[in-house]
Amino acid sequence: MKGEGTRPTPLEAQANELLLAIGQLRRRLRAEEDPGGFNLSQMSTLVRLQRNGWMTTADLARAEAMKPQSMGTILTGFEAKGLVQRRPHPTDRRQIQFSLTEAGMAARWAQNRARREWLGRVLARLTPAERKALDQAIVLIRRLGES
Repeated sequence: MKGEGTRPTPLEAQANELLLAIGQLRRRLRAEEDPGGFNLSQMSTLVRLQRNGWMTTADLARAEAMKPQSMGTILTGFEAKGLVQRRPHPTDRRQIQFSLTEAGMAARWAQNRARREWLGRVLARLTPAERKALDQAIVLIRRLGES
């Protein structure tokens, strides 16, 4: 632990800059979203179901680093709105799997349309070299998130 007045190591400084940059981007994206829409956990769950297809509550909770009870609450709310459907697990009938409905897919895309449009306009202003660098950064940020 560093004492007061000591300089951060290069890795600590880089970590701090990354946190600040991610926070700034998240705040900017939040400013573009529908205020009546989904929170980050809900949106992430919709995206994961869209990408992965059928998943159990436990699998979703693990993937989203949350408690199964919290994920169950999200899924119950989605089911009440007709955004997800359930079925028994094909090999373990004690478990239930969930997937997006057509309404869930539409809600997922509508929720972040404004964010995608804003981000698309901003990305269009980048040079080809900057966009290539961003592609590489995205891969690294994903690796950080999965570690």
